[in-house]
Amino acid sequence: MSKVAVIVTDLVEDVEYTSPVEALQQAGQQVVTISFDGKNELTGKHGTKIKVNQGISEVKPEDFDALLIPGGFSPDQLRADEKFVDFVKAFLLADKPTFAICHGPQLFIQTGLVKDRVMTAFKTVKPDLYYAGARVKDQPVVIDDQLITSRTPDDLPDFNKAIVAALE
Repeated sequence: MSKVAVIVTDLVEDVEYTSPVEALQQAGQQVVTISFDGKNELTGKHGTKIKVNQGISEVKPEDFDALLIPGGFSPDQLRADEKFVDFVKAFLLADKPTFAICHGPQLFIQTGLVKDRVMTAFKTVKPDLYYAGARVKDQPVVIDDQLITSRTPDDLPDFNKAIVAALE
């Protein structure tokens, strides 16, 4: 069983949190939802209530085997906080399984570690990835070693299959 960190805050794209988390849990993985300090619950873009397990100041990347970054407006808020950027950076530097969908790859840009990585994202994020040096593809799922990215909720079946397989 792997321990998977999920970093998220209000206005996450609900299904991009609920669907991968459910797939991971059904595969026997332990999922820990992490947000800003002192918040017990957050609300997705479409009203889903999400229970937060820990604040970012309470966790260390080395306590987890993998990282999931759902999309929506959440990643844009998280990337403004250096604690989240450093958390993501640690996973990329350690080459741990790191998964992001839709706007999630925005956090990778903040780390400065996207040059020559192959990935995808939501259509408005793709140019940002490209200008940061990534090789951007327009595919439902892009796997670059331990980095798995996806574009939209329509890609969730393929994304979920890929992230579950990466932890088997």
